[in-house]
Amino acid sequence: MTDTFGIAELAREFDVTTRTIRFYEDKGLLSPARKGQRRVYAPRDRVRLRLIMRGKRLGFSLEEIREMIDLYDVDPTEVAQLRHFIDKIHERKATLERQQADIAETLSEISRIEAQCSSLLSDKQKKTAS
Repeated sequence: MTDTFGIAELAREFDVTTRTIRFYEDKGLLSPARKGQRRVYAPRDRVRLRLIMRGKRLGFSLEEIREMIDLYDVDPTEVAQLRHFIDKIHERKATLERQQADIAETLSEISRIEAQCSSLLSDKQKKTAS
């Protein structure tokens, strides 16, 4: 296994564009070394990119992801990071459950309105056919 990675290599591995990786660099989430114009990513950057991708998939903002990743630098035992992550997961889960309830209510209302409209349309079609 190699000790460093190029931007194209990471982009392929994580199925993102090189532009996305540069964006994360601009936001301070990744900090590759440079060899001339070439970006050289260490295993640490690769792990951070994996954490960024996981956080995005779970719906966390980049700022929330940064907080979680930065905790690792403060506490290499990962205890603080894991506690913070669990808190964030609980928050995210509660938000998604509220959204799920809202969606279920909206779908129920749409079904009621659809049934009413179908009934009205049927009545009107019967009247015009008579």
